[in-house]
Amino acid sequence: MRTNVVVVGAGLSGLCAAALLTRLGVQCIVLEARDRIGGRIYSVLPDAGRPKGGRYDLGPAWFWPDMQPRMRQLVDDLGLSAFSQFSDGAVLVERYRLEPAQRYERGFNTEPLSMRLAGGMQSLVEAVAARLSQGCVQCGVQATRIGIDDLGLVEIEAVSGTGHLTIKADSVILALPPRLAAGHIEFFPTLPSSLHSALEAVPTWMAGRAKVLAVYESPFWKEQGLSGTVSSFVGPLAELHDASAPDGLPALFGFAGLSVDARKAMGPETLKQSVLTQLVRLFGPEAAQPVSVHVADWAMDPFTATPADCEPPSGHPAYGPPPVFVGPWAIDIRGNGSRRRARRLFGRRYRSGDRRR
Repeated sequence: MRTNVVVVGAGLSGLCAAALLTRLGVQCIVLEARDRIGGRIYSVLPDAGRPKGGRYDLGPAWFWPDMQPRMRQLVDDLGLSAFSQFSDGAVLVERYRLEPAQRYERGFNTEPLSMRLAGGMQSLVEAVAARLSQGCVQCGVQATRIGIDDLGLVEIEAVSGTGHLTIKADSVILALPPRLAAGHIEFFPTLPSSLHSALEAVPTWMAGRAKVLAVYESPFWKEQGLSGTVSSFVGPLAELHDASAPDGLPALFGFAGLSVDARKAMGPETLKQSVLTQLVRLFGPEAAQPVSVHVADWAMDPFTATPADCEPPSGHPAYGPPPVFVGPWAIDIRGNGSRRRARRLFGRRYRSGDRRR
């Protein structure tokens, strides 16, 4: 198989890269190891018996238009509907297991404003994928080896449920967590040691976290004048928020405050029961009867996390530029490269004066 560019990873970054290339007339193929697109963007229905209605995010749920202008522009360009995170009502703070949570009537209003997407964040990746040609994205295909052949073409080897696949391309874009690229893909020639070490050192944001979602028939916390926002020093959820879908059922979600080892020892079913016990403690007996409970432990996902990600960073990682290196993998696109080199990266339809962006 032959194409101009292969993109490894069908998360938001990979799909956006493929959409930009497609708009420029560059032929590309996107390989995704999972059986779905989205990567850590993962929106679910409340249960199998409700095929319609709102979806709920077990991966990223918010974006901040004031802080993320590119995300705001993408949402606007795709014509997606956004709404603000519900925060009306009192906030609970649970400090001690044997004492009731403290209630703060002032409520909690996020600044800057947190926004969610109607239909869940999955609607974002679906809208981007809709701009790609049919067959461009191949799910269930995992890249295992990337090399350069005698003609200077990039050769990508992959495995799927039906066997092995080899694709030759002018270039390859890695749109997956750097640690996964360093640990799961064999490179030939091998990557410079400085680059390989740099990839391994990049923490995957939120990879060590777990989210638990409980969907209900009625928003009983709102009826109590509560926003659904809780800070807990008891757990198992350390932080909770309203996750209700505007076109679906009300819901609550939270981030587990347990370590990865504790979650492994507990297992997802025991974690669900422990979360329901906490929700009853916080909101009353109505919390004991959810429509469904969902757990997404990203630390257990081999396509998200590595053992190095099991200890989450104490703050937001500072992602700097990769180290400068030379060799067969280095391609200069900073404006001083030749037109021939640009054609190799972008495909034969590239023109130095092309203003389509």
